[in-house]
Amino acid sequence: QVQLVESGGGLVQPGESLRLSCAASGSISSINTMRWYRQAPGKQRELVAYITSNGSTNSAVAVRGRFTISRDNAKNMVYLQMNSLKSEDTAVYYCNAEIERYGSTGYSSYWGQGTQVTVSS
Repeated sequence: QVQLVESGGGLVQPGESLRLSCAASGSISSINTMRWYRQAPGKQRELVAYITSNGSTNSAVAVRGRFTISRDNAKNMVYLQMNSLKSEDTAVYYCNAEIERYGSTGYSSYWGQGTQVTVSS
């Protein structure tokens, strides 16, 4: 069993900050790239940011300079620090990770259930 569980979402006003967390648990041998996606109502799911196993990061233009992705390999967690939030950041945010399970070779993609972020005045 491998699970990803997001937390930290909520309702905030424009300009405020949130930090999202995603915890991976289960029979995990290793975790490769971890990603944050988001999906706004009526829109396609989009990649927000990713971080590789050695810490290389990239983020979408829309959030660059405002959001920071990080990870704690010892805890199997990935975070998304969201600053200067805008109304257009409103979406369900999903954690995704490439995970190799114990007893298997190669990585599979796993998804969390998502956490709602609402930015409104």
